Amino acid sequence: MLSLSAYRSLQAPLQDVLLLAARVFPGAVFWQSGRTKVDGWQLNDTALFLFQEEYQLPLIDPAAAAALATLGEHLLPVMLLMGLATRLGAAGLLIMTLVIQLLVYPSAWATHGTWAVPLLLLMLQGGGRLSLDHLFTRWRAPTPTPLCTAP
Repeated sequence: MLSLSAYRSLQAPLQDVLLLAARVFPGAVFWQSGRTKVDGWQLNDTALFLFQEEYQLPLIDPAAAAALATLGEHLLPVMLLMGLATRLGAAGLLIMTLVIQLLVYPSAWATHGTWAVPLLLLMLQGGGRLSLDHLFTRWRAPTPTPLCTAP
């Protein structure tokens, strides 16, 4: 059994790995989905067909929905992988997940739950120490100056 001090010494590195995994795995799912929607720099016919015939989202043109979803599925996972604006990227993917769950595939709640939980974790915790967010925060944060110095 681990002692309390051993547990505490492992807590930060384990949290770093957990937050990295929470960024990589959902990001990979959305990235791969985005890659199936394009041929080169163009939306492919299959993506347009799916948005027109199968997904049928209300209040938005199918071509616009396909373009926005494809852009999100390429940009937001890269943000997650790099840990750059992690909370914003996770929020964007969570919104996409909710749209898919509520409007497209409502019976796939178990799959969507496995995407939503790590995205919620990232929104709460941020990208962790293995992220550009952490690096930029450390670089940008000024060193506090003491109010008084000891004699």
